[in-house]
Amino acid sequence: MSSLPAYGRLLADRARRLPPFAVDVVIATVCWVNVVIQALIDGHLTWQVGLLATANALPLLWRRRYPVSVTAISGLSTTWLAIVGSAGDLPAAQLVATYTFAALCPPAGRLIGVAGTIVGITLSIMIPKDDVLNLGVVGIAFAVAYALGTAARARRDRIAMLEERTRRLAGEQDAAATRERERIAREMHDILAHSMSMVVIQAEAGPVAVRTDPDKAEEVFDTISATAREALQQLRRALGVLRSEEAARRPQPGLDALAELVAGVRRTGLAVTLEEDGEARAVPPDVAAAAYRIVQESLTNAVKHAAASSVRVRLGWRNGALRLEVCDDGRGPAGTVGPGGHGLIGMRERVTAAGGELSVGPGPDGIGYRVAASLPLE
Repeated sequence: MSSLPAYGRLLADRARRLPPFAVDVVIATVCWVNVVIQALIDGHLTWQVGLLATANALPLLWRRRYPVSVTAISGLSTTWLAIVGSAGDLPAAQLVATYTFAALCPPAGRLIGVAGTIVGITLSIMIPKDDVLNLGVVGIAFAVAYALGTAARARRDRIAMLEERTRRLAGEQDAAATRERERIAREMHDILAHSMSMVVIQAEAGPVAVRTDPDKAEEVFDTISATAREALQQLRRALGVLRSEEAARRPQPGLDALAELVAGVRRTGLAVTLEEDGEARAVPPDVAAAAYRIVQESLTNAVKHAAASSVRVRLGWRNGALRLEVCDDGRGPAGTVGPGGHGLIGMRERVTAAGGELSVGPGPDGIGYRVAASLPLE
């Protein structure tokens, strides 16, 4: 006995895998056979009844495409079969048609189908002067068919909604993954571009300092070591989101690290000044990190590409916003934008993510290069 439910589920699964047209062929055949057998039992089987049975069941093959039309044709033939006394106790084809328009039709189509079905049932009972009590039984059967169709439609709509939600969530997850990849790429670019630039410049100056000023050479190598260690620490922080250890998720550098950043660039021989105007305010961590990276990338470009001798970094606090300005006296835009322009792209992405504005271009009087950003603090 315990195997019967499993066997039933197996049959149901196989039935669901059948093509829809094959299912409709089986349903139409069963409905046709039902009418013929009822007429045979009642002794009313004639070629006219066989023709009406065909007209009653055959349209079910197209019930999924034209549910209202199929309901109308099956309803007319069902009513005629009832008039000649060959419809049987329950009109199977009409019940299937009722289920179909309840499951597939929009509200207007369902309203038309319900009205037509009520009229057809009434005529099928009243014209042959059948027992009025049958009207209630048949009405219940049609109500059940309609309810089953409505439940099928609701289930289909629910599945469609869940599939749409799944697609939307998958899209959001892909977008989040893309943003995270871009964030990590920006962090690694900013860290490596700045630190390696400092290391290369100091390493190139090292041999000269060894021959001319041993004390200066020692300072150069200490700077290389400190820059490399700081780069490793920042890389660990940038990649910390890919690890589970909380220790790897330390805060990113912010405004308090700008002085150290400027001091490190000064050791390359570039004259860098850091100015601040206005009353400092609390800065959200993401805005502070963006400000640090913008200044870092600007200084890196000045060192690598601009052939500048001096750079001015200025922080201004105005109207609920932090305003950054980095100006150098180098070769201008052509010399400041490195190959591929990834640094400027990263700066724009950071400013956009913080809800701010970025402008880049020639410095005052067309001399050097200027990077200016406004980052809202709210």
